[in-house]
Amino acid sequence: MLTGVVIKNFKKLQDVNIELGKTVIFIGPNNSGKSAALQALALWDIGLRRWNEKREGKALNKKSRGVAINRKDLIAIPIPHSNLLWNNLRTRHIERQKGQTQQTQNIRIEIIVDGISKGSSWSCGFEFDYANEESFYCRPIRLSIDKKPARMPVPPEAADVKVAFLPPMSGLAATELKLEPGGINVLLGQGQTAQVLRNMCYQLFEKRADNSDWKDINQHMDSLFRARLLEPKFIKERGEITMAYQESKGAQFDLSSSGRGFQQTLLLLAHMYANPGTVLLLDEPDAHLEVLRQRQIYQLLTDVAEKKGCQVIAASHSEVVLTEAAARDILIAFVGQPHRIDDRGSQVLKALKEIGFDQYYLAEETGWVLYLEGPTDLAILKSFAATLKHPAAKYMDSPFVVYVGNQLTRVKEHFYGLLESKADLQAVALFDRDAILQNDPNITILQWKKREIENYLCFEEVLLEYARKDWPGDTFALNQSDYREKLMKESIEEISQALETLGEPSPWSPDIKASNVFLDKLFDKYFKKLGMANIMHKTDYHVLAELVRVKRIDAEIIEKLDIIYKVAQSAKPRG
Repeated sequence: MLTGVVIKNFKKLQDVNIELGKTVIFIGPNNSGKSAALQALALWDIGLRRWNEKREGKALNKKSRGVAINRKDLIAIPIPHSNLLWNNLRTRHIERQKGQTQQTQNIRIEIIVDGISKGSSWSCGFEFDYANEESFYCRPIRLSIDKKPARMPVPPEAADVKVAFLPPMSGLAATELKLEPGGINVLLGQGQTAQVLRNMCYQLFEKRADNSDWKDINQHMDSLFRARLLEPKFIKERGEITMAYQESKGAQFDLSSSGRGFQQTLLLLAHMYANPGTVLLLDEPDAHLEVLRQRQIYQLLTDVAEKKGCQVIAASHSEVVLTEAAARDILIAFVGQPHRIDDRGSQVLKALKEIGFDQYYLAEETGWVLYLEGPTDLAILKSFAATLKHPAAKYMDSPFVVYVGNQLTRVKEHFYGLLESKADLQAVALFDRDAILQNDPNITILQWKKREIENYLCFEEVLLEYARKDWPGDTFALNQSDYREKLMKESIEEISQALETLGEPSPWSPDIKASNVFLDKLFDKYFKKLGMANIMHKTDYHVLAELVRVKRIDAEIIEKLDIIYKVAQSAKPRG
């Protein structure tokens, strides 16, 4: 079993130390390095195999560059140029000193893996030197910096480790030629899972006289998908393997007719049963699986891995998988430096599970959270920030935002659950005037002086401008802006008179609930006059905010944006 890995200068990972265990799940946003960590382990395995093939038992002399690896040998890491393996594509460091010649030094990828085999701990590291676009060199990692550096020994226990990289199922081919085990492994490494699934099942079916493994797999698939696998067959005349399954109602289908989730699950099960004791590197094993089955299949895979002596190291985006893994396995967050997040105590785990691990790593990624009543508030704030060219605009593009209605209790439940795990998390909560609030030392709590945010865009000239404007793709008759403006004026007057009769505040009053009491009714009447279905609802009122001119934007809007900007700028994202 692998217990840890140190990775330097590989792809997105400049210098990381990752704890490993029996089952490990990598989580984090896209492009954060999860897949790169899996590929680094695959590269270490390639370096180990190639070194032992060429140099096992032989001394490494001073001039030896190690063993050469061609980029085409990287079946698990397909790349067009070998320098794409290096962090920021930097393979050389050039140092120029005044009065001296230029010094060039190689930047090496270093991967050190720790493990336990048969009760004994071991450590095995390799460094990789760039040669050219097609190849690079591999040798044991140096332990000193002198001219004849001592190098880390390659323990025989490391050679016993079997590593397999399994990408997501890519869709099953209509036909499949019979392959030898080596050919299956090559295609798997290239991500060609669609070309080998029937082969893996056929070899597993033929492997044992009692077919016990095949029976187990069939039982699992029947339990999960209510389908029975039929015996794979080798058609000698065509050199093909065929395979079908039978649904509970009795109909039989070719395996290619099954869904991707069915195929993905069968691929993982077949590989574990066919290759016991393997370290499985799985890139999004929950791909193609509906939410309802993700928990079942994750539990099944980890149980089978335990039974077959396999170690699972997987990258996932599934919230279901993350929550399940937190209760029993090692969870590594790729937010800033990769770090374990499931070892902080039961109270923190409880809070994180109730909130959701996706919320946790969003908090770590941004360092602050914005609480608003709903999505309309965010859209209106973004429009005002853009019009003002306010520095807060860049933080409003993709904030970590949570919608809480007007309930401070929901803010506190969410924020303090996250605060236990990220002690420096900052927060801004912005409420309507009607909300009942109290100060909190850890949350910046703001409240509108007018009734709600829609009051700050509710101006007669804005509504008339909306009526005059020819919106791209709308169904208004073009070039009838005067007519539409006339109908909007009539609608405003009629709704205003009705509000006055009912004793409600004026449409322009800071005390009216502008969205429900005025704007909703106004646009119903306006579009009725136009003879159209109403296409302007509360979720679209940010369009009106875009029409508010800078000089008409209330100073309070700027004040609130200033505070949001101050909090966001002072936040401390991990890393």
